[in-house]
Amino acid sequence: MPVAKKDARSVKKTSRIATPAFLTNLRGVKTWKEATEWLEWRGIEDIECITPDQAGVARGKMMPSKKFTSNTSLALPSAVFMATISGGYPEDGNGFTYPEDDGDLKLMPDLSTLSAVPWETDQTAQVICDLVHQDGRAVEFTPRNVLKRVVAAYAELGWKPVVAPEIEFYLVRKNPDPDYPLTPPVGRSGRPIGGGQGYSIAGVNEFDELIDDIYHFSEGQGLEIDTLIHEEGAGQLEINLRHGDPVELADQVFLFKRTIREAALKHETYATFMAKPIQGQPGSAMHIHQSIIDKKTGQNIFAAADGAETDAFHHFIGGMQRHVPNALVMFAPYVNSYRRLTQAASAPVNTKWGYDNRTTAFRVPRSDPGARRVENRIPSSDANPYLALAGSLACGLIGLRNQIKPDAPVGRTVNDDEIELPRSLLESVQLFEADEELKTLLGAQFVTTYAAIKKAEFETFMEVISPWEREYLLLNV
Repeated sequence: MPVAKKDARSVKKTSRIATPAFLTNLRGVKTWKEATEWLEWRGIEDIECITPDQAGVARGKMMPSKKFTSNTSLALPSAVFMATISGGYPEDGNGFTYPEDDGDLKLMPDLSTLSAVPWETDQTAQVICDLVHQDGRAVEFTPRNVLKRVVAAYAELGWKPVVAPEIEFYLVRKNPDPDYPLTPPVGRSGRPIGGGQGYSIAGVNEFDELIDDIYHFSEGQGLEIDTLIHEEGAGQLEINLRHGDPVELADQVFLFKRTIREAALKHETYATFMAKPIQGQPGSAMHIHQSIIDKKTGQNIFAAADGAETDAFHHFIGGMQRHVPNALVMFAPYVNSYRRLTQAASAPVNTKWGYDNRTTAFRVPRSDPGARRVENRIPSSDANPYLALAGSLACGLIGLRNQIKPDAPVGRTVNDDEIELPRSLLESVQLFEADEELKTLLGAQFVTTYAAIKKAEFETFMEVISPWEREYLLLNV
């Protein structure tokens, strides 16, 4: 009996010991010791060490969690970040050289991104990694490092960018045969989803169970959705994220894309982030809201003390107007992206700006002065979020540095005006390579690598004969 009493007191004493806060964090730890305890506390046996490639696809390695925390060296071939979307490789030229040895790049886990993988049946975790050379230097041409480079350029001037992405995507019926067009899914009503459902609650409710899984999977990773709406397209949804640090928000978009695809597959549906997946339906965008904070004062540099617009606000817009066309390949990275950028469509094809004008490329939403921001409406949802944010912020920073004055704002519809953006992938690549200020800011090695990949993807596309050609040329020319 005395032994039993002693055990009871011991249990009572132990129960009063608080669980360390980091163990209950859904996302991120600070040290390797915390990471080890976090994984053990959850009973996690496997971990995915992932990083975005140039397309924003998760690449990496899976391993037992005990091996992960035992100071194991992780590496990926450099070729992973030089591959096209179809798995090919570009030819040497115009500054790009494929490494003869295809040497390894080291994966450096960012423990602040450690989280669960809630859709796996076994207890699994994931962590986003950066890439460094064997001597510890950051790899210039990997997407997460490109964005970090741009953010660091702002930091050198005492500024901190703040962004809020909005990501549109389509739910479509499973379609394993690429020769057939995509079609809208069947909702809970049993009928195919139609268009014209913008902001429709009933449209969202058609996918209640799937959306519930998106929320549950997101919560399990410590990801927070601000709002979710049904867009204009048939089965087209949009997720808005809360504003924050560019790298953290790019990480969230990267993980959200995985999450949404997995939730859709669970319900026998595809989720696609193609810019223009269905003919006759609106394209999918990734709008980016941007403001800049003075790190010393914590104030938005777009607003003066009296709330007036600052020179910095106008210079940021001026930089966007002048350089976004040259960076378009970072916002519209595939041949399909340019099907979204057409006249009289919902996507802007101009370089104009205006107040709460959704037909302009650069919209200034209505807000109080402290929340003044510039929305870049050009990027499509197929863009790599790290590169889209890096490109957009880089254009604004060039405007701030060079004090570029913008054109006057427009207050009319400009969808039908002359197209002011490149019309094709190759034209975009040429402008991208020629912009020396962008090359300096983004890194020459990234620019030459990315341009080479895009040229190779275009050549691969040109090998495919489309249904349009067979329909109109086969017997008529």
